[in-house]
Amino acid sequence: MRKFHIVVLGAGGVGKSALSVRYIRDIFVEHYDPTIEEEYRRAVRVDDELSFLEVLDTAGAEQFTSLNEVYIKSGHGFVLVFSLTQEASLREVDSLRQQIYRIKGGNSDIPIVVVGTKLDLASEREVQKDAIQSLAAKWGLPFYETSAKRNWHVADVFEDLVRQMRQRYPADPERKKKRRMRNCFIM
Repeated sequence: MRKFHIVVLGAGGVGKSALSVRYIRDIFVEHYDPTIEEEYRRAVRVDDELSFLEVLDTAGAEQFTSLNEVYIKSGHGFVLVFSLTQEASLREVDSLRQQIYRIKGGNSDIPIVVVGTKLDLASEREVQKDAIQSLAAKWGLPFYETSAKRNWHVADVFEDLVRQMRQRYPADPERKKKRRMRNCFIM
């Protein structure tokens, strides 16, 4: 089973933890409790292939953003989160996207998904879908609108990212052979 490290990044209070917990544990976190760092693990089946995910839910607070560089270096895939009810949080996504490309070497095939949260709060919406679609197309990245509360499109985000990571980091057939050889005994 292949293992992937996913880093969830975004401004404070946009719903990173709610998104992560909904996907990993299938529960909704009702109350906001600022995260410093939380790691979740889960085996998932996407397209009939099993993968093991380590999802790192990061802090959005300004005092912890210096840790982002460490997280980005170790990440295989990234979920960039903003709130559909906070237009300012979208600017943070662009800044994080640029930071990822700078740290990872500007490679355009870095697995990234852009996620707008709080889709269920339609009356409070500040970011329009066409604006996001335009940005996502300009960046060449997939974009999803989600609601962790209602469990709308949450799995789609992570399944897309798993597919991207599999393509970017193909299985090493030599490693599989070596692993199988370890269990072989000659008498």
